[in-house]
Amino acid sequence: MMIRQTSNLRGLIQISLSKVGARCLTSQAASALRENEPVVRYEEYADVDWNNLSFGLTQTDYMYKAKCTLNNTFEQGQVTNYGNVELSPAAGVLNYGQGIFEGTKAFRGEDGRILLFRPDQNAIRMQIGAERMCMQSPSIQQFVDAVKQTVIANKRWIPPPGKGSLYIRPLLIGTGPTLGVSPAPEYTFLVYASPVGNYFKEGTAPLNLYVNNDFHRATRGGAGGVKSITNYAPVLKAILRAKEQGFSDVLYLDSVHKKYVEEVSACNIFLVKGNVISTPSTVGTILEGITRKSIIDLARDLGYKVEERLVGVDELMEADEVFTTGTAVSVATVGSITYNDRRVEYKMGDELVSQNLYKTLVGIQVGKIEDKYNWVVEIK
Repeated sequence: MMIRQTSNLRGLIQISLSKVGARCLTSQAASALRENEPVVRYEEYADVDWNNLSFGLTQTDYMYKAKCTLNNTFEQGQVTNYGNVELSPAAGVLNYGQGIFEGTKAFRGEDGRILLFRPDQNAIRMQIGAERMCMQSPSIQQFVDAVKQTVIANKRWIPPPGKGSLYIRPLLIGTGPTLGVSPAPEYTFLVYASPVGNYFKEGTAPLNLYVNNDFHRATRGGAGGVKSITNYAPVLKAILRAKEQGFSDVLYLDSVHKKYVEEVSACNIFLVKGNVISTPSTVGTILEGITRKSIIDLARDLGYKVEERLVGVDELMEADEVFTTGTAVSVATVGSITYNDRRVEYKMGDELVSQNLYKTLVGIQVGKIEDKYNWVVEIK
């Protein structure tokens, strides 16, 4: 193993390795290697064009991995080199879609602190999803610790303040082989990360949504209320058709009456009428978004009346303002909605309710605004 030492432009010492074999980091030392191995101090930032960061996969250095068998608890996981995962062709996730995932973000504050936003809520939601999908799940503490370790190990990939965030993807999959329709005998919990910018190609520009009558995201009694991997592939055709017509994304209606708004492909939706903010109630077909929950609390504290209820699509077309929320999208303003060949455009400007909520939410996430809710977790 050859080691060379160079100076970093920021005054840091960087020790780079010309050739490093596979190695892993223990849970007690996510940023240090085993005894007698060289300590690697990465440059402060990875070599990324931070000014042109989109929402796409950029391979980082490390990921977290833990396993367990059916009816047992997860073993102590490890942070290991980012790489492919070997699966049996009979794995439950490949044959029967037994898998769920989460999404959260790490932010770099202007003071240099690394901040997570409500990771415990992701852990709770994963447990709820795992129960629905008959899977073993990590404890809340193990989930949060795994996220922290992954972020620490990939610290150099966290964008500079104001340039984006490190998107973190916890993934729980049935990796054990099963030929018959049954729960997998083994489960793997993975966490990987990627630096990201805005989710939509429009950036911060208003979204143009299309209401689809032909496809439904979820049905009563299904898995629409949990973050199952099976909820996403079925909407790809609707998304592709909408984008071919110049729309940003698709807004889905309920599958029974076909007149009540549910959610966009990967985010919740809100409408504003006067001082009232309304959003569809989560009745088993709509994912309980963590950003959604946070925006509801913020809006009420800012003096708005917030209603969680059935929202008719005709009511949406008469709203003053519409916006979406989600971990990936944050808070995104909707510029127009097209339904049954009728296009409605909504008011724009810096004084929008959504803009006020967006600035407040992001201010808390990056440490600029006091976090009186104890939502933010600092990684030390």
